Amino acid sequence: MAASKPSVEGENLSVVVHGIGDLRLENRPVPEPGPNEVLLKMHSVGICGSDVHYWQHGRIGDFIVKKPMVLGHEASGTVVKVGASVSHLKPGDRVAIEPGVPRETDEFCKMGRYNLSPTIFFCATPPDDGNLCRYYTHNANFCYKLPDNVTFEEGALIEPLSVGIHACRRAGVTLGSRVFICGAGPIGLVSLLVAKMMGASQVVISDLSLSRLEKAKELGADFVVQVATEPPEVIARKVEELLGTMPEITIECTGAESCIQAGIYATRSGGTLILVGLGPAMVNVPIVNAAVREVDIRGIFRYCNTWPMAISMLSSKRVNVAPLVTHRFPLEKAVEAFETTKKGVGVKVMLKCDKNDQEP
Repeated sequence: MAASKPSVEGENLSVVVHGIGDLRLENRPVPEPGPNEVLLKMHSVGICGSDVHYWQHGRIGDFIVKKPMVLGHEASGTVVKVGASVSHLKPGDRVAIEPGVPRETDEFCKMGRYNLSPTIFFCATPPDDGNLCRYYTHNANFCYKLPDNVTFEEGALIEPLSVGIHACRRAGVTLGSRVFICGAGPIGLVSLLVAKMMGASQVVISDLSLSRLEKAKELGADFVVQVATEPPEVIARKVEELLGTMPEITIECTGAESCIQAGIYATRSGGTLILVGLGPAMVNVPIVNAAVREVDIRGIFRYCNTWPMAISMLSSKRVNVAPLVTHRFPLEKAVEAFETTKKGVGVKVMLKCDKNDQEP
């Protein structure tokens, strides 16, 4: 390998959940890429709420941690080795990683909705390992080259940004849309950025946290609503008063029963409610209210076909995700980083996996 190209050095320090409350840093072997894979030297990996949930609860719904699992799925890195069949990437390429890879070309792949494939591999979803480690192999077709003007951290943030893109596409956000977003965590904030980018004229966002609402204002929210214990109907009326009309689109990012109820009441007749947040398996909602007013209720599952659009948005500087990163930790301090995320401090905590390059 030429001197100018990145090399594999040292051990593969990895962040591994072993069970409920049991998070460890351990060295694992550096993997070899398969024919259609690339070996990546990881750079930036964001911590997601789902990573914390697996650590704290050992499961999300039917996905149960039954054996030690490497966490992490919001990631970017540098190609250090390519498999025999890979022609579009080479050592030294900086890439963003799409963590969901279908294992077979089934009916969902054929219709372009590969995220719904029941056989999909997904980083850090049991039993599949994630990429919060020094070295990681991934399907080369799901690694996307980053332009020179897009940082590694921006590349890692394409994963949450993709949730916002998929939600806004499913919602039909377009020029002049008025949008209500429930929840100003990372997913609510990227939904705000994308909705404005897609032409929404006014966006109102709600949350319990004043600091998160201030971040939402900084990112372009037209109105914010701090919620406490008000009934859902009252929140819906507040949203209507701020916008001067009921929003055509509501994007629910919390999964909380009361927020889903508020979302239904707030959305104008004939509008669309998108369920992004995942909460309890069973919730009580005013379904008749939605039915008689023809409010469409749509779910989303992760995303599909979003990385190229996200890279274009970031490269053109039309969308700025950089302010979402509020904390950075070296990989060696991963446990401290997870504790920070668990406390709900800041917005996005980023782990830096390359000890020789801790820059964004």
